[in-house]
Amino acid sequence: MENKAYEWQEDLEQILEEFQAQIQPEPGQILVVGCSTSEILGYRIGTHHSLTIAQRLYQHLFAFAERLGLQLAIQCCEHLNRALVVERETLKAYGLTEVTAIPVPEAGGALASIAYREMEDPVLVETIQGHFGIDIGDTFIGMHLRPVVVPIRVSKRRIGQANVTLAKTRPKLIGGKRAVYPF
Repeated sequence: MENKAYEWQEDLEQILEEFQAQIQPEPGQILVVGCSTSEILGYRIGTHHSLTIAQRLYQHLFAFAERLGLQLAIQCCEHLNRALVVERETLKAYGLTEVTAIPVPEAGGALASIAYREMEDPVLVETIQGHFGIDIGDTFIGMHLRPVVVPIRVSKRRIGQANVTLAKTRPKLIGGKRAVYPF
């Protein structure tokens, strides 16, 4: 089943291309990613992790973030209270709160464990307010996005067997019926 799951890479690239066309990222903004490799494989979340899929997924996501100048924040699973793996520079730039754990596939998830291994100077943070989000497999990243979240629709809605949800954020609209907005 894992071999068939590699077909998702073309879908992921199309999703990222369409996502990029609908966002206007500024360098240094945060991209939050949550992922269940179990869901990509067609299993219930948290039951059949794949480090091989996580490694390939991380490579695509890292290249995407680097190309756009975004900071990656990879959400861990619920066993680590959905903490996030980020580079130490992201922690410092955004004044985040560091927590202590090392993500492993059974406690943190496959993608978070790969991110922790691959990042230059990884740390775990308790929470973050990301500007953009990619949720692969219904991992519920919304708690780590800034208000107001705006869904992004693309032509592909799955990677492997996992649902994919994309989001950007925008500032809150304030005022009443006399307020004027720039759009």
